[in-house]
Amino acid sequence: MHVNGKVALVTGGAQGIGRAFVQALLGKGAKVALLDRNPEAGQQSKAALDEQFEAQRTVFIQCDVTDTEQLKGAFKKVIEHFGRLDIVVNNAGVNNEKDWESTIQINLTSVIRGTYLGLEYMRKGNGGDGGVIINISSLAGSSYSGGTRASMWSCSAVTAQ
Repeated sequence: MHVNGKVALVTGGAQGIGRAFVQALLGKGAKVALLDRNPEAGQQSKAALDEQFEAQRTVFIQCDVTDTEQLKGAFKKVIEHFGRLDIVVNNAGVNNEKDWESTIQINLTSVIRGTYLGLEYMRKGNGGDGGVIINISSLAGSSYSGGTRASMWSCSAVTAQ
């Protein structure tokens, strides 16, 4: 996919894999909005990226992806700032077994919400030009052995009957 001149929104974009996505997109000529709930990390990332790339190609938006209104507002800000949206990378994620409800809100619910918002803003029938949505997951969602996979398959086959 050619991304030169395209506009991307990356959740969890200030650190880790999200930051790597942002750098890769900028390296290919895209404009990128990095969303992150950590304002310090977001501002530091933006400053570093501005030195490496053209400053007008990035914008940092502080956003807690578990807050529906903040996420909707962030999508609107991207459209207002860049005039379009072509790529959504739902990357924000955590691993917190003690606060599993928060983990589900960030790792699952916000991805679904981000996907629907991406569809809303990029849909051709809604004034968009189409686009791409990338949802990042972890290995924690994969089975580790064939035996586990087989037993899961047999359980689902039995319950489906």
